[in-house]
Amino acid sequence: MTAPQQRPPSVDTLARSLTSSGLPHPICVDIARDAIESGDVSSAPVLAAAFSRSLLTDVVNATGVLLHTNLGRAPLAHSQPAAAQTVEFDLSSGARGSRQTAVGQLFARLTGAEDAMVVNNNAAAVLLVLAAVAAGRDVPVSRGESVEIGGSFRVPEVMEQSGCRLVDVGTTNRTRLSDYERAVARDDTDVAMVMKVHPSNYRVEGFIEETSIAELATLDVPVMADIGSGLLDANVPWLKGAPPAWLAGEPAAVQAIADGADLITFSGDKLLGGPQAGIIAGRRDLVEECKRHPLARALRPGGLVLRSLQNTALTYLDKRAAKDIAFWRMVDRTLAELRADAERIVADLDDARVQVAQMDALPGAGSAPGITMASIGLVVEGDLLEALRSHETPVIARSRDDRTFLDLRAVDPADHPVVVAALTAALT
Repeated sequence: MTAPQQRPPSVDTLARSLTSSGLPHPICVDIARDAIESGDVSSAPVLAAAFSRSLLTDVVNATGVLLHTNLGRAPLAHSQPAAAQTVEFDLSSGARGSRQTAVGQLFARLTGAEDAMVVNNNAAAVLLVLAAVAAGRDVPVSRGESVEIGGSFRVPEVMEQSGCRLVDVGTTNRTRLSDYERAVARDDTDVAMVMKVHPSNYRVEGFIEETSIAELATLDVPVMADIGSGLLDANVPWLKGAPPAWLAGEPAAVQAIADGADLITFSGDKLLGGPQAGIIAGRRDLVEECKRHPLARALRPGGLVLRSLQNTALTYLDKRAAKDIAFWRMVDRTLAELRADAERIVADLDDARVQVAQMDALPGAGSAPGITMASIGLVVEGDLLEALRSHETPVIARSRDDRTFLDLRAVDPADHPVVVAALTAALT
């Protein structure tokens, strides 16, 4: 006689059994319903775990890419009370103010510009400048700078969306001042400004020539420079000693303004070390045009980003960047410090499969393309990437030739116990 088929539990009963997952009850109900409909009730905990891991989760970045785009670029700690704040309120007059005043004045001071404003990322900053200053007019750009930067940000397409017209000048590898001069002087062009773009994620070497901002500033039209990575000052005065060698050639805000750029745009979450944002700085009249443009409202950041960016700016002005900005703490760590950390982790693990090794870290996020910085990390026999990702606090590493590499430059020393626990579990 055939045994009667066991009835599945009710949706509510199965959902309540998933309470330990920490997920809200409505999500557990959805997962329970999916498991019952699939005919595999036992899959519910697996589905709950998968859902949990699809949410934003803190991880340990041991990839050696300090500004890892997939991991949120610059790591940033920020908190503020659940209180009203003067986002658009002028305390002096008691009237409505501008959300651009507080942070804008700080970045104008930091860059040496007359004025500055903030939008939600650097792509938005470029779009807004082009739309506000050059819509319906021509903008010469070197063919070598008409680039695509991560996430399908293509300069020609952004320019098309802004309403301005791209004028190609020079060649892929060589563009001279005379190329821009001819474009500006042509009878069939109506040049609003020239734009210089930091290629960001690639480097051309060999038979090359580019036109500097200082040279472009001799033209009779405004110069916009998209410097991209958000390096404030090429002299990095917040670090001890000379600027790091890997920063050589990286465009910086202070120097771009000093060289004559009328407008610059850059990211907040790369070398600046702050939240995702786009900063526009430069001539007061041009920045005002950007503030007045209808797109400015659509691209404006909220109070959380503004407060976080304000804190970042104040940190630089207080000369605390090397200590208080996570990215510059990573950069400033010596090889001796990293080696000592690696040796302590190896000693805690006491496993011959884990060795200390020298590595090359990358700035990441399109900053200083093709450039590396010396680092120290761990090499482990076997490909442990999946096991490390499965740890309670995931550890993100890289693998090659059936070996796993954990670069320690981007790993906060406070997370070393997490690395030890994740490696112990993976090796077991």
